[in-house]
Amino acid sequence: MDDILEEWFCREILVHEAVLMSFLTRRAGAALAEDLRHDVYIRVLEFAEVQRPSAPKAFLFTTARNLLIDRARRDRIVAIDLVEDLDVLNVLVDVASPERQVSGRQQLQKLSRILERMPEKSRKVFWMRRVDGLPQREVATALGLSEAAVEKHVHRGLRLLSSALYGEASSQDAQGQRKIDVESQDGE
Repeated sequence: MDDILEEWFCREILVHEAVLMSFLTRRAGAALAEDLRHDVYIRVLEFAEVQRPSAPKAFLFTTARNLLIDRARRDRIVAIDLVEDLDVLNVLVDVASPERQVSGRQQLQKLSRILERMPEKSRKVFWMRRVDGLPQREVATALGLSEAAVEKHVHRGLRLLSSALYGEASSQDAQGQRKIDVESQDGE
């Protein structure tokens, strides 16, 4: 590391070490905080060798947050050999009874009919957010909507589903857009 970079690092980054350690300890625990700090410093230095960040403190904490997110994602991944070991245990699998299978199939059919009756745009947005798990910003970009509109459509979809599944047999959304009368069409 050259002297200029080292001087910049001490002046702009190391002065935030106590706050950074507090941030990392709160989110990852004391046992991991020092390792994470080291990894954050490496990432900051690697970037600073190419280009100095215009807001070093913000860059430091953004880097720390991103590292925590990366670690969380990595921790969620299950090694394939661990999954294979479950077969060795010879644990009985909870197989659904025929009645539960029929009930589940009927619920899926009902859900499918409810989704088909949703306004097209609300259905697309709802599907992309809740089923495909796409971020709100990505859905907004893909469909040419604002993020607020995406949120509104997801809310409308949830309200329609909730009302059709758990509420009255017939309901309108808050803006009177569409009626869903699932119960009378299901013959229930």
